[in-house]
Amino acid sequence: MTAKKNASDFFDSYAHDFDAIYGHKNSFINRLINHFFRRSMRLRYRKTIEECLPVEGRTALDIGCGPGHYCIALARRGIDEVWGIDFAPAMIELAQQKAKAAVVSEKCRFITGDYLGYKFDRKFDYCVLTGFMDYAADPERVISKTLSLTTSKAFFSFPAAEGFLAWQRRVRYKGKCDLYMHSREEIEKLFLGKSCRGIRIEKISRDYFVTVLME
Repeated sequence: MTAKKNASDFFDSYAHDFDAIYGHKNSFINRLINHFFRRSMRLRYRKTIEECLPVEGRTALDIGCGPGHYCIALARRGIDEVWGIDFAPAMIELAQQKAKAAVVSEKCRFITGDYLGYKFDRKFDYCVLTGFMDYAADPERVISKTLSLTTSKAFFSFPAAEGFLAWQRRVRYKGKCDLYMHSREEIEKLFLGKSCRGIRIEKISRDYFVTVLME
């Protein structure tokens, strides 16, 4: 039996396949699968970008940035500076290539490293964690660190524990890497007592999308 990979190893080897989810290089069959089973990825992307607008004069941190789609989208819309951090070197390499191709490299800084272990010497207007909490073994610690770095809004996605798509993901990820799913009640408890102005929890397809208002 093959040993289960940790999330870092899994996404390092998965980087180019994952990138195809957002683009048009994948096959017709894969595009159909992405349309029906990965709708949540498109919805949370759109909601995050819209919630950040206008971005002029702002800064952002994308935690678990993958191939840099959020960073590049914000840079194209005129954000002053955006950082991306990911523990998979292949993802960071892709992000750097894409930022260069989009001519926004001067606005983007990409870091290979573990988010919880990395020491930031600044705060950001926006912090983005979409697709990150799926693999976070200590969500309380992740949330606390993120809110300490955020001055305006933080965006989280949590995979819903209920429904067919949750079952489908559990089957697909079995033996690959650990996957953490949450109910709405569990998410509410995670944010209980956190210092912020307000919290919105919305169900979008297979995910719960959480917006934390700091200002």
